[in-house]
Amino acid sequence: MQPVFAQDLVTRSNISRALVIAAHPDDIDFGAAATVSALTAAGVDVSYCLVTSGDAGGFELDHSREAMVARREQEQRDAAGVVGVSEVRYLKYLDGYVEPSHDLISELVAVMRQVQPDVVITQHPQRNWDRLQASHPDHIAVGEATVRAVYPAVENPFAYPSLEHLPAFRIGQLWMMGAPADLVNLRVDVTEHVERKLDALHKHNSQHPDPQAMDDRVRSAVEANHPDAERAAEVFHLVAVNDETTFAGF
Repeated sequence: MQPVFAQDLVTRSNISRALVIAAHPDDIDFGAAATVSALTAAGVDVSYCLVTSGDAGGFELDHSREAMVARREQEQRDAAGVVGVSEVRYLKYLDGYVEPSHDLISELVAVMRQVQPDVVITQHPQRNWDRLQASHPDHIAVGEATVRAVYPAVENPFAYPSLEHLPAFRIGQLWMMGAPADLVNLRVDVTEHVERKLDALHKHNSQHPDPQAMDDRVRSAVEANHPDAERAAEVFHLVAVNDETTFAGF
């Protein structure tokens, strides 16, 4: 499929608010920061929700778990600011131990009902055998929990009794990062936002012992996603949850 511009997606699907959910700080920046930058530039209000604070990450060994949590949370806030995002939430699950439990699903439902996004962007719940690093177990668990929250829980007012004070609503679309190649059906042209993506990634300096190598690899990846060698794209598996193609939950 041909890449599309974020502004066209915003206009076509009437997107005013988006919520991005990921397992660890820097996951969003690797998977979708250029798209987020393009969305915020188009006037979309974007919020982040990180399920863990990345307490098991980092190549430096001379730190406590508490120090790494504080550092990585701040790195993500700084990276979010680069691409126009000011709201970053942390659910504080333990890095490496995430499961698609009802506790997590209900917390995600609560966040969705509070933010009321038109689009939810998250990680793919299906393992990508072509690039296993995209399929960290926490990524898969967060993707599965998010999908279950998006449908049917967030739109069922009786799904979680403790959340009945938050109004149920319907989400329009789900975009999933790190999808297996055969499921990719959305390419977002991010040519004008690649440098911001790299700037955001550089905020995660606890994670990158070789920033130049990271830059080269990320730049090559986004350029490979676009059929025009002079341009760049980020890719997703888009699922229509509630739009003109769906009816009564089917």
